[in-house]
Amino acid sequence: MLQIDALPAFNDNYIWLLQDTTQKRCAVVDPGDAAPVLEWLARHPDWVLSDILITHHHFDHVGGVAQLHAHTNAKVWGPALETIPARQVALNDGDRIEVLGLEFQILLVPGHTLGHIAYYHQDPTAPLLFCGDTLFAAGCGRLFEGTPEQMHHSLTRLAALPAHTGVYCTHEYTLSNLRFAQAVEPNNPDIAARVAQVTQWRAEGRISLPSSMALELRTNPFLRVHETSVKEKADEWNSRDNDSPSAVFASLRSWKDRF
Repeated sequence: MLQIDALPAFNDNYIWLLQDTTQKRCAVVDPGDAAPVLEWLARHPDWVLSDILITHHHFDHVGGVAQLHAHTNAKVWGPALETIPARQVALNDGDRIEVLGLEFQILLVPGHTLGHIAYYHQDPTAPLLFCGDTLFAAGCGRLFEGTPEQMHHSLTRLAALPAHTGVYCTHEYTLSNLRFAQAVEPNNPDIAARVAQVTQWRAEGRISLPSSMALELRTNPFLRVHETSVKEKADEWNSRDNDSPSAVFASLRSWKDRF
């Protein structure tokens, strides 16, 4: 039986805690800070941290890795193309690994960083995607290292996953992302409904994650670059005819960076 909880870190990060409640073994995704994980383990002394999964090298995702590995001897998995503290297994596109009895496929999704990976668990009823800072709820990561073409390709790859895939990204950016989504598509009723729902959740102190791929396809402008209305807004923003989906994406990303 798998349970997934979010351990808040810093101002808006989430460290995902995967728990095998039968074996009392757990794994964490992107522990930028060791403290929340160590505090959880201290409250659950009969549990073992067996695995640490890393999506990319930014400090708010890897800052706690070395300390956690030293404390628990958990296996550290991370992208082969990036330097990851205490990494024991270097992961490339297409690799398959087993964590807590679950198989995860590794997807190389460059854009935010060049070696960024995502972890995808294919399951008929509840597929899971841990996508780091590539895909956000109603948004996507900034292009710190990659090109718009790379990020558009990465997002297209993720968007092709089953609609009921649970999307576990690592920041509470949803409301600000939705404000931008409304600027791009002011007449989209799904975006309006999501704004109302997330606003209520945040007022109640609830997190806005996980999302689902179906919801992202309806409300995330970066996955909707084929929509005529989205292209028109992108054209309006940079005063040109963005004649390819990646060009529409590039215009939207540039707009969002200044939004």
